[in-house]
Amino acid sequence: MPAKRRYWLLKSEPDVFSIDHLLKAKGKRTCWDGVRNYTARNFMRDDMQVGDGVLYYHSNAKPPGIAGVAKVVKEGYPDPTQFDPKDSHFDPKSKPEDPRWMMVDIQGVAASPSFVPLDDLKANAKLEAMAVVQRGQRLSVQPVTPAEWREVLRMSGLKGKVDL
Repeated sequence: MPAKRRYWLLKSEPDVFSIDHLLKAKGKRTCWDGVRNYTARNFMRDDMQVGDGVLYYHSNAKPPGIAGVAKVVKEGYPDPTQFDPKDSHFDPKSKPEDPRWMMVDIQGVAASPSFVPLDDLKANAKLEAMAVVQRGQRLSVQPVTPAEWREVLRMSGLKGKVDL
């Protein structure tokens, strides 16, 4: 029996890799490399599965918020940037035979017709428990409940318009 679909929020700075960059990438795909937080790594390594939905969040933006939707198209595998001394994500303690850092591949599905700013997420009582609205929550990979997923899709104008 296949695992139940899960939902995630992935953060990216729009000037580094925005939803528009993703939707223009070859096959609308990219690897989600460079994550250097153990909790986020564990989500990618242990929990994210092909077909899971992704809320694409623009962080470090004015304003930050949900910019689109993607889906997981390749489950967790070793992030090669950890082994490259020339890469800013190099980790000298990580070894190919025992990789420390993982990544997944995602594919863009759609940009949000209505960008959903963080302040709007915080103002929505249905989202009061959502990780991204919690004070001090800085993880770049966060779980999202099915109810939160549906509410954000409604707010973004994507409800009924995305097929995952």
